[in-house]
Amino acid sequence: MAAGQEDVKLLGVVGSPFVCRVQIALKLKGIEYKFVEENLANKSDLLLKSNPVHKKVPVFIHNEKPIAESLVIVEYIDETWKNNPILPSDPYHRALARFWSKFIDDKVFGAAWKSVFTLDEKEREKNVEESLEALQFLENELKDNKFFGGEEFGLVDIAAIFIAFWIPIFQEIAGLQIFTSEKFPKLYKWSQEFMSHPVVKEVLPPRDPLFAFFKARYESLSASK
Repeated sequence: MAAGQEDVKLLGVVGSPFVCRVQIALKLKGIEYKFVEENLANKSDLLLKSNPVHKKVPVFIHNEKPIAESLVIVEYIDETWKNNPILPSDPYHRALARFWSKFIDDKVFGAAWKSVFTLDEKEREKNVEESLEALQFLENELKDNKFFGGEEFGLVDIAAIFIAFWIPIFQEIAGLQIFTSEKFPKLYKWSQEFMSHPVVKEVLPPRDPLFAFFKARYESLSASK
């Protein structure tokens, strides 16, 4: 191991898909680290100092050097610890992995979130359509592979943990049918495979408290109509 436990910290909150990405990468590499839980309503001085631009989690601190943004952190971890590679070695495939990971953040995350946590019905419907369109692109990209990275999971799979774990919670709360085995059989099969992987299974947050948290948020939003 390149760093002892005292050298590696992760500032985060339980239940964040972005923090979960980093935890999957750390677990895959077998890196010991200290998890520092943040209160986002009362952010610590360490968080504000480590990520003064966005003031968000996750922040990864390696030998007192902070790095922000989950996909950037995952790439840094992959380049620093060489075992169990996360990105492909081929430059073209690395570029593709970066493209699809960014696609998930740009086209899936916001649309899926707004499909549930938006008051305006037309806006909600528009975002449901955008979510379905984006998921179809990923369904096509997966082809008949076990993971986006082939036989072993990689950057795109880690980026897509939001789809596998968080979207089913959101759609159940709102009574939506966005990500189902009927609509996206390959992607759905991938999600079950990915979430049952021992590395991923160990770092996923408990579902019930997360469900209760988002359900309360959704009901509070609905009540304000």
